[in-house]
Amino acid sequence: MVSLRCKMMVRSELEKLGLTCISVDLGVVEIKEDMTSEQLQDFSANLNKAGLEVLDDKKNILVEKIKSVIIEMVHYSDEFPKVNDSDYISQKLKYDYTYLSNTFSEVKGITIQQYIILHKIEKVKELILYDELNLTEIAYKLNYSSVAHLSNQFKKMTGLTPTYFKSLKDKKIRNLEDL
Repeated sequence: MVSLRCKMMVRSELEKLGLTCISVDLGVVEIKEDMTSEQLQDFSANLNKAGLEVLDDKKNILVEKIKSVIIEMVHYSDEFPKVNDSDYISQKLKYDYTYLSNTFSEVKGITIQQYIILHKIEKVKELILYDELNLTEIAYKLNYSSVAHLSNQFKKMTGLTPTYFKSLKDKKIRNLEDL
């Protein structure tokens, strides 16, 4: 549950079941009453219809927390942390990074670093499309060591250079308008 919409959906589904919601946060829902197994099944089924799932496994909950920290770090922070990603995640979640890394890889099948790179490339695409920052500024903002490093990683992940991706911008916007 990263978005406000997800939190509202969970809160609404709990209220439909007659349960009093105290708080809804990433991977954790606190309710006033005890939930019956029938209520849990209904709750889970209703969330599944909306594309959400109930996590009752501690590893899955931890992975969701890791994902949330990464999404917040990459997409919603004004400035990318100047410490190592591993130190930042470890400090935020108060777990040893090796444990976090092993758990994440076991559950998701990719490393935390690969997941961060996926999100950083998505953020680069977004910033390129906004056309407010040049590649040097984007590289600095996302804590890349150089524009060349950003460009190489972008090409490796997308198959395109950032410059070529930028040239496709107008075409992509037109395609979105056609939908």
